[in-house]
Amino acid sequence: MDIKLYEFELGRAAKFLAEYMLNIKAGETVIITADTESDFRVVNATAREVFTLGAKPMVIAFPAPNGVGKAADPEIPLKALTGALQNSDVWIEFNNKWLLYSSAFENAYKSNKRLKYICLVGMNADIMIRTIGKVNIPKLEEFLIMIADITYKAKTVRMKTHAGTDVSFENHPLRPMNIHSGKVPIGTYEMLPGQISWSPNFETINGTIVFDGSINPPIGLLRGPVLLKIVKGRITEIEGGSESKVFESWLESFNDPHMYQIAHVSYGFNPGAKLTGNVLEDERVWGATEWGIGYIGPKLAPDLGGVPAASHTDGICLSS
Repeated sequence: MDIKLYEFELGRAAKFLAEYMLNIKAGETVIITADTESDFRVVNATAREVFTLGAKPMVIAFPAPNGVGKAADPEIPLKALTGALQNSDVWIEFNNKWLLYSSAFENAYKSNKRLKYICLVGMNADIMIRTIGKVNIPKLEEFLIMIADITYKAKTVRMKTHAGTDVSFENHPLRPMNIHSGKVPIGTYEMLPGQISWSPNFETINGTIVFDGSINPPIGLLRGPVLLKIVKGRITEIEGGSESKVFESWLESFNDPHMYQIAHVSYGFNPGAKLTGNVLEDERVWGATEWGIGYIGPKLAPDLGGVPAASHTDGICLSS
């Protein structure tokens, strides 16, 4: 009997993704993107379930770029990919180097108002089973809505961790709480379930953020803490060991002042997520808070239409 690792469980998770989360219908065109760092067990299982629903899957694979977001633009087949996304109904992103906030994403999001897009970057079979297949997603959605409502009603929010994070900010009345519950409405983009993300009033973000989980890119799992001093929503100092120097050099390499702006904060609430160095699940570790830096998506700050930057990175504060 030729049974591959997690083959049965993966089929169930892929079915839930295609049928419940994306609500894929017969006749729809579904683009599945992957790069050479992707787990093709996940890609193939999802394509099978999409085809079973009577839809038309198209798998587009390309060499993994060195950067993410706009930094990946020069290394991907940008025009061809943009054309495909502009003429599809669903985009499932499984590539490890994400194209969220890339020019392909921007063009598709602006011009294809029917597109449903879910960012599942770096997804592998183990993560997919733990964070989708074995989680009661509808019950999790109820919990996320409750927590988001409590947070949204607060004028001022303060976050602290034992590692030294102590940062406060005010919520912005025109910026929504993005509840990543698993469902993907038409004309928008979503993430793996188990997260609440929002952009505060940037100029009110002040204090200290200490990443003690991971920073991705450019590091992954951290061996020691990386400390950021934040003044009016911008990074003014970076302190710590050797990894802080790596992070500081990476930000400097873009020669873009927007790479020092705080983009969003997120709560992590997926019971199946573990700290692995994979940003997809790291930022959903239960009780973690995650800070995005750099590119600000239009869904996070609709009053500004988003704020472009050369790239984007996410850092994890554990046990917040």
